[in-house]
Amino acid sequence: MPHAVHCQGTKGNSAQALVKFTVTAQGFNEQDSKQASSELLRILSKYRTSMIGGIDNDTIQADFTDKEEVVKAVKELKVANLGIAVTVTGVDEQEYSVGVRGKLSKLPEAEILEITTMCGHGMVSQHLARQTLLDMKRGILSPRQAAEHLATPCICGVFNPKRAQRLLEELTEIWYYDEF
Repeated sequence: MPHAVHCQGTKGNSAQALVKFTVTAQGFNEQDSKQASSELLRILSKYRTSMIGGIDNDTIQADFTDKEEVVKAVKELKVANLGIAVTVTGVDEQEYSVGVRGKLSKLPEAEILEITTMCGHGMVSQHLARQTLLDMKRGILSPRQAAEHLATPCICGVFNPKRAQRLLEELTEIWYYDEF
């Protein structure tokens, strides 16, 4: 199951959320994956991505904001035939998961959840999102700096800073935080 399966948003505000995953298979092709992963990164670096990341050579994620760039990258990867599985996913109004379980009352409001669920491992906390939004409203951080700050704890590379910047800009217009 891709990390982005719980990424939230609507069709209108998630158009920039396209994620491509590449994974080597343990016991099958991880032996020679270092060279294949290097070639994969070389290919991906030719295309406009908002973020590329991964914990190791076995799993690499590239975050795209342009569907055509994804199509071009996947076509080139197909020709390269690196022997690595490729998955393309994004926010969809139709979610294929069992949903979120537990104390749902502890979840943040939907606008903050759209930001925090961009990280597949849940490393972007609601508290960090709120504090970053507050720093942006105070003029301490620009929208771009705020988005990059939020992307920092994301170890999987799924977090999309360009989408985050757009969401933050929209939120600063409507978001109110009582500091007292």
